[in-house]
Amino acid sequence: MSPSSAGAASLKITVAQIKGMDRAAFVQTFGGVFENSPWVAEQAWTARPFADVTALHAAMCDAVRGASRARQLALLGAHPDLAGRAARAGAMSAASVAEQASAGLDRLTDDEYDRFTRLNAAYTAAFGFPFIIAVRRHDKAAILAAFERRLLNTKDVEIATALEQVCEITRLRLDALVAP
Repeated sequence: MSPSSAGAASLKITVAQIKGMDRAAFVQTFGGVFENSPWVAEQAWTARPFADVTALHAAMCDAVRGASRARQLALLGAHPDLAGRAARAGAMSAASVAEQASAGLDRLTDDEYDRFTRLNAAYTAAFGFPFIIAVRRHDKAAILAAFERRLLNTKDVEIATALEQVCEITRLRLDALVAP
């Protein structure tokens, strides 16, 4: 089961099932939780067994926080632009598609799309990776306000902010995948 195939509660993975997974099954199951970065699951594997989804998530976020700056930047760079070309071309992960749709980013007016395009370009030029926010917890207006506010951050502050947003996004993904 992948994060994108998690659906009804009856299909969720249990902590007992996680405890029974070998390394390959664990990475197969959780490798896509952190956008195209299976190394996070590979590193978190060493922290098992996990008492619950909170412990699993903590181990995964610890792996990200303990990674080299280059690896952190690669993780951030693996995320799609919000309402960007990948979204319009259907070239995002199923999780990202659902997340962006939850905030209405799949239903933008031409003016809104142009604004997102300008902000995405300015943000990427400033920081070298796409703007990342837990869109399931925001609406379009809040996302746009955060975009403009965060453009004022220093690169170090923004890297830390983006990594925390990745952890927030992935907690929501794990909650959809793992039974409490």
